[in-house]
Amino acid sequence: MKKTLLLIIVSTLLFVNAGIAQDKGSSLHFGPKVGLNLSNVYDSEGENFDADAKVGFAAGIFVAIPLGRLLGIQPELLYSQKGFKASGSILGNDYTFTRTLNYLDIPLLVVVKPSEMFSIVAGPQYSYLMSTKDVFENSFLNIEQEEEFDNDNLRKNTLCFLGGFDVNLSSIVIGARVGWDLFQNNGDGSSTTPRYKNVWYQATVGFRF
Repeated sequence: MKKTLLLIIVSTLLFVNAGIAQDKGSSLHFGPKVGLNLSNVYDSEGENFDADAKVGFAAGIFVAIPLGRLLGIQPELLYSQKGFKASGSILGNDYTFTRTLNYLDIPLLVVVKPSEMFSIVAGPQYSYLMSTKDVFENSFLNIEQEEEFDNDNLRKNTLCFLGGFDVNLSSIVIGARVGWDLFQNNGDGSSTTPRYKNVWYQATVGFRF
């Protein structure tokens, strides 16, 4: 993880220098953003694993770095909740199961700017799984478990891909994204948890300086 973070920082600094050299008239912007994720999971190898979407929180910071009038890059640092819901029946009793996955997300997005108001963004994202929270409920039980992963063979470090757009209204930035994992969650396959990849839709509102 340290090597990945160092690589991202060095790459960002190089892009900042390149952007300043190419277009001194363009402005660098940064600021906070906050919003919601609508997340779900899918089986990466097509087995019968059905789940429902859940809503999660997302918040962090972004830096918009110009590389000329039409192009730029936008690194971000976000706390992002993903996961899924599931339901079923055991011995005639209905149950619900909710898994919340707490991630540190670091997107590095390429920005295309057809106009000052509208930007198209796409690029890779590094995600680090910090913790998970499982809630199982039925008419008899309510079991809640929260843990940090220290032993189970779950993938804590993964790469993702994002795409979307930003609407720039003076100092306000309204963003929409769709993202998905590039690797399944259960490491080398020996984990006892279901095999899946995360997919999510994200809507945020930011303030840029």
